Amino acid sequence: MANGVSQSGGRRTTWEAAMAATVTTTAPRSTRTVLRRAAWLAGALFWSAFAVLEGVNHGWLAGGLALLFLVAPDLTFLVGLGDAPRMAKGQLPPRAVPYYNAMHRALVPFALMVAYTVLPIDWPPAFAALCGWIAHISYDRAFGYGLRTEAGFQRG
Repeated sequence: MANGVSQSGGRRTTWEAAMAATVTTTAPRSTRTVLRRAAWLAGALFWSAFAVLEGVNHGWLAGGLALLFLVAPDLTFLVGLGDAPRMAKGQLPPRAVPYYNAMHRALVPFALMVAYTVLPIDWPPAFAALCGWIAHISYDRAFGYGLRTEAGFQRG
């Protein structure tokens, strides 16, 4: 199918042209998505290891808070638990969306980490909790879960 000519010797059909356009336009986006997810996974593994290190160095409270904050962002699903049976597959109840999005923005724990390092705060369990929180967000992004629309569906 070189130069717009199909193997049958004629011009490209509409379907062939559409497929060629789809292949050329989606391949770079797909590569970017794979690279972005790989970067999020690398970050998730880093923050998980950092949380474990904090737990080992600073005791059970630091480890416990890191584990709690690794799980806590998904507890926002409980806000709309009563509405869940009426939702479409994959849809989060709209009243749970603000809580879910607030707990799944990477900027929030990152800003708190910066504040922890700049301000005169010295409580290692808090830093371990932040490591667990940002690890959770990173795992979500690595596996394709992001923020939600107002209606409760995954953002595109």
